[in-house]
Amino acid sequence: MVRRTDVIGAGGVRLAAWEFADPLKGPGDHGQADAPGVLLLHGLMGRASHWASTARWLAERYRAVALDQRGHGRSGKPADGPYTREAYLADAEAAVEQLGLAPVTLIGHGMGALTSWQLAALRPDLVRALVVCDMRASALGAASQREWEAWFRSWPVPFATLADVRRWFGEDDPWVERPSAARGEYFAEVMAEQADGWRPVFDVAHILASREAWALHAHWEELAQVSCPALVVRGPDGKLGRAEAQEMVRVLPRGSYGEVPDAGHLVHHDRPDGWRAVVEPFLDSLREV
Repeated sequence: MVRRTDVIGAGGVRLAAWEFADPLKGPGDHGQADAPGVLLLHGLMGRASHWASTARWLAERYRAVALDQRGHGRSGKPADGPYTREAYLADAEAAVEQLGLAPVTLIGHGMGALTSWQLAALRPDLVRALVVCDMRASALGAASQREWEAWFRSWPVPFATLADVRRWFGEDDPWVERPSAARGEYFAEVMAEQADGWRPVFDVAHILASREAWALHAHWEELAQVSCPALVVRGPDGKLGRAEAQEMVRVLPRGSYGEVPDAGHLVHHDRPDGWRAVVEPFLDSLREV
């Protein structure tokens, strides 16, 4: 059971928040509304629906809300942005406050993980705990941004069918090291049918602007300012290497480490059962405190 609630983010941008609920209770029912809050923040090019499997098991004991961030999913996509770190951070802060989720557990993937730890550092009063999924604290550099620009140009858009989307992102994309049906499904969820075929629901220029806002800078300082319990999760085939992940755990005042076997960057999408096996015990430990 899912209910949409609109949140007003920075600059008045409308943001779609999706609350998942135990079907025996429903969003807003007594007990559900009083449950500990969890806000799920997707990564670059993601959308709230990518958290569906995670949110469903969370909803058994938590008030689980997934946010379509600005420029993504069903949320506003202002042509002039801004798509800065400050804007994404203010949006997340607004969602926590307007939805009454505090003290919230933030679960973020990629870019959403960075937003999560920046909010935890900025507003410790709002954040109870943090799960960081496959996001680096180191700067990636200008060359990385140019690689992404070239990658977007290689997309054979428009795609004739969703099957073509799944096949290209799951098999034919030169960035795919081995066939991945999960990756194909992930990208199928961010496509919409238009008159000439299937195109992404986001503006590529907005995605590049969002990425530039964090890819050119390191974020160790904010990580060190996170005072709540934090779990850093990676997959062996993801973008976050083991050495950097363990250094992030060391820098976090209350950090811990988790690894999901056989997972890539899309950890929660690649291996949902393995993801749950790593994250759920961390969340259970918070309930025992």
